[in-house]
Amino acid sequence: MQLAQAAAVVLGHDRNSNGGRPRAVVARDPRASGEFIAAAVEAGLSSSGVDVYDAGVLPTPAAAYLVADLEADFGVMISASHNPAPDNGIKFFARGGQKLPDDVEDAIEAQMSKEAVRPTGADVGRIQRFSDAEDRYIVHLLGTLPHNLEGLTVVLDCAHGAASGCSPQVFKDAGANVIVIGAEPDGLNINDGVGSTHLGPLKEAVVKYGADLGIAHDGDADRCLAVDHEGNEVDGDQIMAILALALKKSGKLKDDVLVATVMSNLGLKIALRNAGISIHETAVGDRYVLEEMRDGGFNLGGEQSGHVIFSDYATTGDGLLTGLQLAAQVALTKKPLKELATAMTKLPQVLINVKGVDRTKVGSSDVLIQAVAAAEAALGETGRVLLRPSGTEPVVRVMVEAGDEETAQSIAEHLAQVVRTELALELVSE
Repeated sequence: MQLAQAAAVVLGHDRNSNGGRPRAVVARDPRASGEFIAAAVEAGLSSSGVDVYDAGVLPTPAAAYLVADLEADFGVMISASHNPAPDNGIKFFARGGQKLPDDVEDAIEAQMSKEAVRPTGADVGRIQRFSDAEDRYIVHLLGTLPHNLEGLTVVLDCAHGAASGCSPQVFKDAGANVIVIGAEPDGLNINDGVGSTHLGPLKEAVVKYGADLGIAHDGDADRCLAVDHEGNEVDGDQIMAILALALKKSGKLKDDVLVATVMSNLGLKIALRNAGISIHETAVGDRYVLEEMRDGGFNLGGEQSGHVIFSDYATTGDGLLTGLQLAAQVALTKKPLKELATAMTKLPQVLINVKGVDRTKVGSSDVLIQAVAAAEAALGETGRVLLRPSGTEPVVRVMVEAGDEETAQSIAEHLAQVVRTELALELVSE
C-alpha cells in the first residue's frame, strides 16, 4: 500500500498538476498472493486520488498494452514471472506502457519515506473493473498477424499462469486447431512442472497429438519458447533468427538490425551476418535490449530465454505475440518449424557457474585476463568466451562456445578453475 501511495505521487504528478485524477491499470498473474497484493495496491492508489482500472488476471504485456490503449498515466503488474508460486513482485509501467527508467524508480523509493497524499471526499480515486481488457488485447494481437493460422495444429502450454485464458482464445481466433495444457491455474501451481522452464510436458503433447508445433509461455507470458513437430526445442535465438529473416524479406526489419544480448549463441550472429543482418549486442536483461532498441529506433530484439520484443506492436516482451508471429511463419511458408529453425546452427555452448569467488575482480586479474586471451586465440572465429559476474551473489559465470562440445567443455572447465584459483574469497577469522 505504501509503495502504491508513493507511485501515485511520482507517476500521477502530471495529471494532478493539470487538473483531474490520474488513471492507472492494475493487473496480476493468478498466484494466490496476487489477490491480496492487488487489493493493497489498489487501496494505496485510490486512497491517493488515482482512478484504478482493475484488469484482473492478464499477461504482463497485456497490462503494458492497455496502459497505452487506455491512455492511462501508468500501470501496475503484480507477478513473479517464471518464479515459483510463493514468490511475487510489483512492476510499474509509465505512460505509454514503457518500463520505468532508474531515476523514476529511485524517486518512487524516496517518496515511500515521505508523507502520503491523502485526499478526501470527491477527490479520492475510484476502482472499477476493466471489463473488456482481455478482448482489447486479443483484438490488438490479431491485428499484427501477417497470415492466419488455418490448417495448423498448435499445442499451448500456459504454465498455469496469466496466459491461460487469452492465449488459447487468440490462437483459436487466428484459425489454429488448439490443444491446451497447463491452463488450470489454482493460485499455487503456476510454473510448477510446466511452461517455458519445463518443456517436457509440451514436447510429449506435441508428439502425442501430431501437432505442427508447440508454444510455451512462462507465468506472466512475456516469454515464448517453442517445440517443433518432432519435440525438439526451438529457443529464443532460433525464434529471433526466423523472425528477423522474415522481417528482412518483407522489408520491415528496421536498418536490418537485430538487438540481442551477449548471451545469444554465436551461431545467431553468423547466420544473420550471412543474410545481411547485423546484431547489436547489449548486456543481459530485457531492459538493456529495450534501451538499445529505443536509442537506435530498431524494431526487433530479445534474449535467448524467449523474451522477444516487437517494438512495432509492443513496449515489452510478449510471449503471445511472439508465438503468433512464429506460427504465422509456419503457415505462410508452409515449411515445418524444424526446417525454419535451421536458419541458424547453434554452436555448442557450455556455461559453468563458479561460486564463492570475488566477482568484483573479474576485470583486474592479470592471470585471468591472459587465460581468457589465450582461449580466445585458440578458438579464433569459431567460438568465443564470456566471463560475467553475477549482479547479486559471489558467482562468476563462465560461458564458452566452440565448434564442438568437447572443446567448449574443456576450455570452460579450464577457465572455471582459473577463476576459482585467482578470485577465491579471503576467509576472515575473528
